[in-house]
Amino acid sequence: MEFKGRTLELTKGDWTLFPGLCKGCGLCIQKCPKKCIAWSKVLGVYGTPAVEANDECIACGICQMVCPDTAIRVDRKKKVAEA
Repeated sequence: MEFKGRTLELTKGDWTLFPGLCKGCGLCIQKCPKKCIAWSKVLGVYGTPAVEANDECIACGICQMVCPDTAIRVDRKKKVAEA
């Protein structure tokens, strides 16, 4: 079983999917407010398509919260304070 995450470094944060946990339910796609999550070519745990986000992601973390299998992790980038 593959539990290594695939991390996409996006503008607002890092979006990681663990294909070994993703069963392809699509809940994250339905709940994403930016509609920036889509099916990917990578297969999940049951041989069903996994998901991936694109750069429209605002790193809100809703997909992480609704995933029933904790297959998604969102790490929001810290804002750099201007001097």
